Amino acid sequence: MSRQLLINGKLFDGEAVYDDRAVLIDNGRIAEIVAAGHEPQDVSVVDIGGHLLAPGLVDLQVNGGGGVLFNDTPSAEALLTMLAAHRAFGTTACLPTLISDNAEAMQQGINAVAECIAGACPGVIGIHLEGPHLNTDYRGVHDAKQMRPLDDKAKALLCSLESGRTLITLAPETVPVETIRQLSESGVIVFGGHSAATYDETQAALGAGLSGFTHLFNAMTPLTSRAPGMVGAALDDAGSYVGIIADGHHIHPATVRIAIRAKARGKMCLVTDAMPTVGSADNTFMLHGEKITATGGRCITTDGRLAGSDIGMIDAVRNVVRFGGVDLYEALRMASAYPAAALGMDDRLGYLRPGYRADLIELDDDLNVVRSWVQGDRETHT
Repeated sequence: MSRQLLINGKLFDGEAVYDDRAVLIDNGRIAEIVAAGHEPQDVSVVDIGGHLLAPGLVDLQVNGGGGVLFNDTPSAEALLTMLAAHRAFGTTACLPTLISDNAEAMQQGINAVAECIAGACPGVIGIHLEGPHLNTDYRGVHDAKQMRPLDDKAKALLCSLESGRTLITLAPETVPVETIRQLSESGVIVFGGHSAATYDETQAALGAGLSGFTHLFNAMTPLTSRAPGMVGAALDDAGSYVGIIADGHHIHPATVRIAIRAKARGKMCLVTDAMPTVGSADNTFMLHGEKITATGGRCITTDGRLAGSDIGMIDAVRNVVRFGGVDLYEALRMASAYPAAALGMDDRLGYLRPGYRADLIELDDDLNVVRSWVQGDRETHT
């Protein structure tokens, strides 16, 4: 892979912004952040033309894209299509997300992710298994027939991906606390969600290794005056991460602002919860035999229930800048550095630093993704 020098851009490295720096990419990694006047000569020069260079975005929850739903086609080929669709929206690394399904589909999804991580699709960094160990009363559009106990066989399946990250969403009140501890100690990242857990039950799960929460506010016990619920526990806990869907539909903009102010800085992660319509000309798809329609950035069932989003990560960034009360650079951290940290991968993703993966995005003044780099591989989008 040729050496590339990215010049004439405004550089946001994940911490600070520079007007006099260039980025040297070599063999898929960031080799050096070069000060003006010290640029090497034996490189391929890419002129950024004054645009913003930022770390590539990291999405913890991607159900589909490019017309593909991961559950329907749990294969490496499907993941290539999904990643290509989301890359145009700034996502350079993600967890393909399998909605509650049978054990065979889960194994196929895990196998597809393992194949991608082995080299077929470098933007895939693990898998998110959202269910099936959820509370049926808070299942949302998840198939009630797939809800089942987390027994030893299920535990072995959840721990079976040997490379990359495995994130699971479960309802902590449906499993013994010791199970959460065992999963966490096995290297699985455990998030709470689709749950009727009380504040105390959630606190016990946090003490056992629960490290985050899936789509905060949605499908979980709310924060009320005398019952803080899972939402209250999530906002009260300084060490855990939360994912938030900033599409303007899953959560009211005022609630987004309140949550960002309440949660410890560095722990709020933007996610898309994206469905197949992202990056596709078709605004409908089928989920569990039910027609889902994308409209105005959201996906809904025929009776008006939310069924995922129709946004990309850069849309989420724009939205939290527009109505979330954060500046652009903090919004970018919420979409890159913080989700990378939630996965324990902020030593290689989420920043533009020497030795890190060369995952970058180039943004114009309207926050459109002009070009992206995934492990140094460059692609033009606009």
